[in-house]
Formats: sequence, C-alpha cells, structure tokens
Amino acid sequence: MSMQPDAGGALFGAGPAAVLRERPRLINLAYRFLGSLADAEDVVQETYVRWYAMSAQQQSAIVSPGGWLTKVASRICLDLLGSARARREKYVGEWLPEPLPDRAEWGGGRSEGTADPADRVTLDESVGMAFLVVLEAMTPAERVAFILHDVFRYPFNDIAEIVGRTPAACRQLAASARRRVGAHQSGAPDAGRRAGVVGDFKQAWESQDIKALIGLLDPDVTVVSDGGGLVHTRLEPVEGSEQVAQSLLLISARAPGATILERSVNGQPGLVIQHEGTVLSVLAFDIAEDRVQRIWAVRNPEKLRPWAS
Repeated sequence: MSMQPDAGGALFGAGPAAVLRERPRLINLAYRFLGSLADAEDVVQETYVRWYAMSAQQQSAIVSPGGWLTKVASRICLDLLGSARARREKYVGEWLPEPLPDRAEWGGGRSEGTADPADRVTLDESVGMAFLVVLEAMTPAERVAFILHDVFRYPFNDIAEIVGRTPAACRQLAASARRRVGAHQSGAPDAGRRAGVVGDFKQAWESQDIKALIGLLDPDVTVVSDGGGLVHTRLEPVEGSEQVAQSLLLISARAPGATILERSVNGQPGLVIQHEGTVLSVLAFDIAEDRVQRIWAVRNPEKLRPWAS
C-alpha cells in the first residue's frame, strides 16, 4: 500500500521544470487526504502560488524544494480537513469521496499529452472507496499522520513538523488510524473474484432477477448514496438484502433504457449507470466471501465530471 517518497523530495538547485514535476505526487497526496480531486487540485495550485510568491533567493535557500512543497500541501490539507466536518454538516445527505475512473477511461481516453492531472493518481488500495470511507472517520491529525507514514513512507520526524506534534505523538496517531483500518478490512477476494461478483450483480440487476440479487448480497448489506442535494436520491442508507434488492429494481423502473457498464472505480471493479450518454451514477463495492457487503453510489453530478465522455 505504500508509495515511496522521492527521498524527501530532494531537488537541489531545482528549476521551474523540476519543481513542477512534483505536481503528480502532490495530487496523489492531496487526493488521499481529502477524497476530492477538485479540492486536491486547488491545494496543489495554492502550494505553487506560495512557492512562486517567494523570491529566487528565498527559493534557493530551501535545501529540499520537494520536501517544502509536500509540507505546505499537507498543512493546507490539514487545515481543510479541520473545517470539513462543519461543511459536511451542511451537506445534503451522505457525503462520499469523489470516484475516479481508470486511467484509460478518463475523459473518454485522452492522449497522454492532454491527460488531466487525475490521470496521475495512482489507483491502488489506498484510494479504494472502502479505504477512503474509513479515512473519513479519522481525525485530521490521524489521517495526515497515517497517510504520510503508511502510504507515502515519510518519517515521523518530518510528519511532526507538519501536524505540530512530537514524533512519538505522530507514531501514536498513525497506530490509532491503522487500528481503524484493520477493524474495517473485510478480507476482500482477489481482483478476479471481485470482478466476477460485480459481473454477476450486473447481470442479475439487468434481468430484474430479485432472487439472484438477494443471493449476491450479504444479509446486512448497506447502500450509501451521495446526491449532494443536486439529484434525487435516498438521504439515509438502505440496509438489508431484500430492501436493497427492491430499491435496485425501483431504480431500474425510474430510468428505463439506462445502461449498466462494468468499469474500474478507484482501481477496483465497479459499475457505471448511463442514460442517453450521461453518467447518472458510479457504484463502488465492498465484497467479502463472494457477497456484496457495501455499495457506495455517487450521484452528485459535480463528482462525476471525470466520467464524462
């Protein structure tokens, strides 16, 4: 799950091109902190604004520009995470992280030269929807310490400077976060089996086979939908296999002619619901013992922009 840092971001005598090459790593970092590509891009933009606001003499005095950029971006994210709880209280319904398509599927498959920065988000288990949802339950300091250490392998001495605590305290924060992650790990099957379950789920949904749907769902399955108040969706989670199966059939009845596509969602098998060329919803799954335990349905159109063809 780790992503190795560039030896602290050492860019001795860094010119503009070398400094800008740090952007993909900063986008990766900020997306994992915030669960939002748009917010991650804003953070990285602000980080570069602060870098270029310094004089050339001030910039040359920084031994590790990459490390400086990481520290500034992380501190901005820490501040945003601190205010996020208040913002989420005003959010209509459930808030879910912004789902990302596979690199080849981004924006209809753009060429490498015109790829959006999201193309550079490394889609591993540290951006899986289940992982990001667990991160949302952490305190800002826990989340920052855990991601910087366990995912990006930054030492606790460096993390202490970012969160304003001692290295020992940061070690405890990361350990607490690690326990949270461990408590929610479901022992997911390998990618091939996950894809098989999602494919069977799609087929049962398309054929309106409620018995088959119920058989693929864990008895305590939960569906969480995020419409952001911009589209109609359930504001409260739907729980139980029969209730979830019935709600899926109701969704199909409300959108006749919709197409269900198997797609990679944050690097894992998922589904995309399209109607007349417009993406209506992106579904991510948590699967254990070949049954669907959780479904996260993102319907907020502001979070579906990366999926537009």
